[in-house]
Amino acid sequence: MTDGHDHVLTVEHLEVEFDTYGGTVHAVRDVSFGLRRGRTLAIVGESGCGKSVTVQALMGLIPMPPGRVTRGSAKLGDTELLGLPERELNRIRGNRIGMIFQDPMSSLNPTMRIGDQIVETLRVHRGMSIREGLREAVTLLDRVRIPEASQRARQYPFEFSGGMLQRVMIAVALACSPEVLIADEPTTALDVTIQAQILEIMQALQREEGMSIILITHDLGVVARMADDVAVMYAGQIVETGSVDDIFHRGGHPYTIGLRRATPSNDPERKQTLEPIEGSPPDLFHPPVGCGYFARCPHAMRLCETNMPEAFELARSPEGVLHSARCWLQHAAAPRTAAVNQRRSVSS
Repeated sequence: MTDGHDHVLTVEHLEVEFDTYGGTVHAVRDVSFGLRRGRTLAIVGESGCGKSVTVQALMGLIPMPPGRVTRGSAKLGDTELLGLPERELNRIRGNRIGMIFQDPMSSLNPTMRIGDQIVETLRVHRGMSIREGLREAVTLLDRVRIPEASQRARQYPFEFSGGMLQRVMIAVALACSPEVLIADEPTTALDVTIQAQILEIMQALQREEGMSIILITHDLGVVARMADDVAVMYAGQIVETGSVDDIFHRGGHPYTIGLRRATPSNDPERKQTLEPIEGSPPDLFHPPVGCGYFARCPHAMRLCETNMPEAFELARSPEGVLHSARCWLQHAAAPRTAAVNQRRSVSS
């Protein structure tokens, strides 16, 4: 997405498969992206498009078997994550990379006090004593705005609401001041007021810590508020990348435009009927030979069915952020449509 010199995390040509009774699922297909230092990258798409599997593969969290990484590279600084021995990965997970999971209730141990779960991370990665860890745990709970933090640290997960549990997950993820924070649907199942509070906490902590964030979501409202850069995923592939302004105002892929048109807005000047995306994503047991969006695309051409589109460069910002779309409509010889922006192939 940008020149690689300012990337804290770089992923290139990642492919992940799962062996099942029905065959092999090609869950992630040739995914590449870069996470800029101190910035937020949102990975957006429908459920099942491969967002969570992508980041879980980086963290070594997909079960092998049935899953396997068949190709690719993922570098945290100069450290190659893929294929790293479990012992080495354990030194990175929770330390250099923190992760907030979708469901905090199932991610926290219901038999352990909240403070003890934070202390465990601090003892493993920072070598703190139990007493030092408990003091730090209370400080972390206070930082994520949990009232009466010292008392709350002695309570169990069932005594917390969903929003409070998500704050605990943020505290656990930040315990070692990670370089990268991965937030996988951090506001799922929370009401809008609590969602706003969680996002505000994440933004404040990012400013304080200077960390980089990968935000996994299907909520474009969250993307508009949080993201600096966006990668749009569909059928296991990234089909468009760019700055948040590029994606919202100059979308170059019909799927990106479809997502935006299917999103409600409270702007009185943009009153319009929501347009759902008809159809369903393709079967990843047998991925399409051409564009994965072909069957649902209102601008599909015969070429799209049998030829995988390359990435076409639409623009590059002064900061070096590349806006590109994997769509044949961006080819110089394609017919003009409302979905087409500039047409310039990515230079090799």
